[in-house]
Amino acid sequence: MNSVQNPAYQAGMEARFAVAARHSRMVRLLRVAVPAAVILAMAGIVAVSVFNPFRMLLPKLPVDMDNLVVSGTKITMESPHLSGYTPDRRPYEVWARTATQDVTDPDHLDLRTLRAKVLMEDQTTTVTLDARTGLMDTKQQLLDLHKDIFLQSSTGYEARLSQAFVDLGKGTVTSDEHVDVKLLNGTLSSDRLRITGGGEVVRFEGNVVMNLDNLGEPEQPASAPAAPTAPEPAPAHSGKPRPSSTKTGNPK
Repeated sequence: MNSVQNPAYQAGMEARFAVAARHSRMVRLLRVAVPAAVILAMAGIVAVSVFNPFRMLLPKLPVDMDNLVVSGTKITMESPHLSGYTPDRRPYEVWARTATQDVTDPDHLDLRTLRAKVLMEDQTTTVTLDARTGLMDTKQQLLDLHKDIFLQSSTGYEARLSQAFVDLGKGTVTSDEHVDVKLLNGTLSSDRLRITGGGEVVRFEGNVVMNLDNLGEPEQPASAPAAPTAPEPAPAHSGKPRPSSTKTGNPK
């Protein structure tokens, strides 16, 4: 049997007492920390539900909204309305049924059932885009649209697309997928679409097919003036020609 005076036995006992003391301190700490953490979590949930402090995260974003739903780090806004100006002072507006924003990425909005309207560089033409889904970069003023896109210009043409990238600042629209366009006098389809120059240039690329309506009948060429009719020749006399005679006067 080991003696209490044995140095090795004494050192082992001290080590075991130190481990037990640390365990006791940890237990006492957890008895306080766990209830405190639960109370703080409940207080945070109540504060988020009542005061919606996440509204303070959007002080510079011109957004009107009805309700907020918080889920983790994401905020879902119902019926948001965003408005602003491009660098050259052209106004734009964006409406959506819902918009979701991650507080860790405040410059991006995930939009559902949206409409965007922007004034083009000529200061008279407006372009309206409807889409089922879209991602908006509020800092760069960019829209990445997908599914059931309907583009309509105030000048009269319409287009249906499945994907479009819109630069609100530059007034450009690009799509690398099939597009169907309704013109004022027909239809056009292509594989790609480019709208540049603030709407002044619309370019279609790849398998472009155009059908035009109401072209009308081709114009008849102007008829040449009628040539003058040649006089009919005098009727020919049969027989020998009669010699001409000269009458002389009788001398007195």
